Amino acid sequence: VQLQASGGGLVQAWGSLRLSCAASGFTLDNYAVGWFRQAPGKEREGVSCISSSAGASTYYQDSVKGRFTISRDNAKNTVYLQMSSLKPDDTAVYFCAATRWWGTVLAEVGRGRRGEYDYWGQGTQVTVSS
Repeated sequence: VQLQASGGGLVQAWGSLRLSCAASGFTLDNYAVGWFRQAPGKEREGVSCISSSAGASTYYQDSVKGRFTISRDNAKNTVYLQMSSLKPDDTAVYFCAATRWWGTVLAEVGRGRRGEYDYWGQGTQVTVSS
């Protein structure tokens, strides 16, 4: 039972990357999923989140609105984070996490209120060069 995050890499400013958060051993569409990032010397911050398929809601941190898109593919048991118009400030290790409670991940992404999650993926490094 695990989440696996992938898709990071080195990209120039204004470039794009797509991160994947793939679940194995459980059905990801029963869970709300959040993407988080942590830059060196900074605390973890919520980037975006998507509710379970039953709710079909999404939310974005202000700094990524209009540039990032979160989505899910239930057939592949995967949640994606499409990142466009990347900036050097987006450089960080990105993590995904899953919880049964939409309110938990929404509170962290929207208000910075740290929550507890059922599953965490390992981080994937995103580096944006200027």
